[in-house]
Order: sequence, then C-alpha cells, then structure tokens
Amino acid sequence: MNSTLLLDFSVDKENKTVYMTREFNADLDLVWEAWTTPELLDQWWGPKPFVTKTKVMNFDVGGRRFFAMVSPEGQERWFIQKFTSISPKTNFKTYNTFADKDENPELQGSEWDFTFSEQNGTTKVSITVYNESLARMEKMIEMGTLMGCEMQFTNLDELLETLCQK
Repeated sequence: MNSTLLLDFSVDKENKTVYMTREFNADLDLVWEAWTTPELLDQWWGPKPFVTKTKVMNFDVGGRRFFAMVSPEGQERWFIQKFTSISPKTNFKTYNTFADKDENPELQGSEWDFTFSEQNGTTKVSITVYNESLARMEKMIEMGTLMGCEMQFTNLDELLETLCQK
C-alpha cells in the first residue's frame, strides 16, 4: 500500500458527527464498484477476522442493503443501510441502523454521506456520519467503528490491488 495515501478521522461530539477521508490507489470506477457491489463489499467490509454477509442489496434510491458482520465464533451483528440518494460515481447517501436478524431496526440511526473524487489515478472517499443522538454516536465509537473502518480500508486496499492486477 502507498503510505502517502490520506487517512483522516475526526469526531465532532457537539454536532454528533464523524468525518472520515481516505484515499485509495485505484481509479474511481473501480473504487465505486467496490463500494456498491455486494459481492465486492462482502470481501472487504468489516475488520478482520470478522466477515460480512449481505442478505439483500438493492443499490437504488429507496433500496437497501441488509447485512451482518460475523465474528469468528459465528456471532452476527446486523445492519440496515437505506439508500436515500445516489449520484453515480460521485456520491451516495444512506440511513443506517443496527437491526436484528429479522430486519427489525433499532430506533436511532445515522445518516452517512459518501463522496468520491479522483485525481491522477488516486480516488478519495470522504464520509460524513451524522448521528441522531450523542448516545448513538458514542455507541458507534465504543463498538470500535473508527478503528474498524481503518482496518476495513486496509482490506479494501488489498482487494483493489488484486482487482487492478487482473
């Protein structure tokens, strides 16, 4: 991995918002595909040794992704992402909630805004996560979401490298 690629996280508790920016050493088309295709998402989303399994994904406005992160012991933590806006290859937005295995959402969620841009073969993904409550944001942080994102971005680096060699 190119160690000069940007990685930035910041937390704004007052506004219940988390900001993440990450660069990837791949072109925009490939990075976009990795973020929007369930078969590819399942190969990198989630920190090792967890694996991800997508049960449903319809990448359209009004569609959803229902997926679980699965621990090595087989414990599942389910999530729902509802796609609220999609501008191909530049931006998509989701409303995320934790859920149970039957897709019953928890009451509070968060709005995620993913923006993609490319310069000289490097793609930057900027993510803004607005939480409905400070308690939800703190739960995200407590669960290791920030460290988990950093780990899953490394997984994506590895997948992109493999895909670029094909």
